[in-house]
Amino acid sequence: MEMTLTTAPLHDQVLGALSRCSHLSARRVHIETDRGHVRLEGTVGTFFQKQMAQELARRVDGVERVENQLQVNWC
Repeated sequence: MEMTLTTAPLHDQVLGALSRCSHLSARRVHIETDRGHVRLEGTVGTFFQKQMAQELARRVDGVERVENQLQVNWC
């Protein structure tokens, strides 16, 4: 049986949402999930990307809370 987006584990759904964004490198974002709680860690290039990652994760069905620990690296 093939997994659909709605039946995929929450981690995979969040990763998919971030991966589809052309303004964000999902490879640099570490995602942890636990019962509706999503924690984002890693490094992004701008505050816009940090906020974008948070909003994309927040919009995934099943996400109740996002803890955004992403760091902005200006270099």
